[in-house]
Amino acid sequence: MKSLLTALQEGRLIELPDNDKQKSLEYLATIIEAIPDIGDVGGITESVLAREQLHNTGIGKGWACPHARSTVSGELLCSVGWSPTGIDYGGPDNGPVHLIVMYYVPDAQKNAYLKEISSLAKAIQTVPSMQKLASLEELGDVRHRLLDAISIAMESMTPDARARMIQLDVKHAATHDTAEKSPITADFAHHLFPVQIITAPGLKPVALAQHADLVQAMESQPELMAGLDQHGRADCKGFHVVLRSVTRFQMDRAVHDCIAMPVGGK
Repeated sequence: MKSLLTALQEGRLIELPDNDKQKSLEYLATIIEAIPDIGDVGGITESVLAREQLHNTGIGKGWACPHARSTVSGELLCSVGWSPTGIDYGGPDNGPVHLIVMYYVPDAQKNAYLKEISSLAKAIQTVPSMQKLASLEELGDVRHRLLDAISIAMESMTPDARARMIQLDVKHAATHDTAEKSPITADFAHHLFPVQIITAPGLKPVALAQHADLVQAMESQPELMAGLDQHGRADCKGFHVVLRSVTRFQMDRAVHDCIAMPVGGK
């Protein structure tokens, strides 16, 4: 359960801003794509949606576990989305999904993924509290429920991972009142900025975003577009930018759909 624990520690548990299934999947995939040094060139969103078309990833009891595979080497990663009202997911039990645990699975991490997902599924099926998601009211409650799931697998965890789980639980308990008002997971989500870049031959790129410093930084860095086109990501004067998709038009004009995150989350 290492990747799920790490996601909780690094603020990748968020309240989903939309109850639409596809938009929720896109949002969680974007969070994974925005992780610095992920080592992938993008396409995580597309991979998740394509796999979802082939096989519904709802596992019942209010949970879903979509994933994207990659041939690029790297770590097993995940992001977690909570929907208080539930999402019409089309799962096997036709019930609403309240928790989506999305995995990014490099080829070398297939065994680790299978072990983690089987441990999570076992906890969901055998522990009644794992199935009572509709009653959760705060992200702090969701975090504790996920820690309960992790604890089910503690006997197979390394001592280091077990210690990290205990430290996270203690830290959350000590700051419970503050976390309810301003959880770090919500803060992380607020620091993801959607941005579109319009390009045309002979013209300076135009950035469209609700963040003035981001717009200024992107429009003053001409080499940014080359980095995005070549690698799918680039650093831009204090921001880490991830390319999600490109829509091309006549006369070599294009709209680049991106997500930007301040370096260090500030």
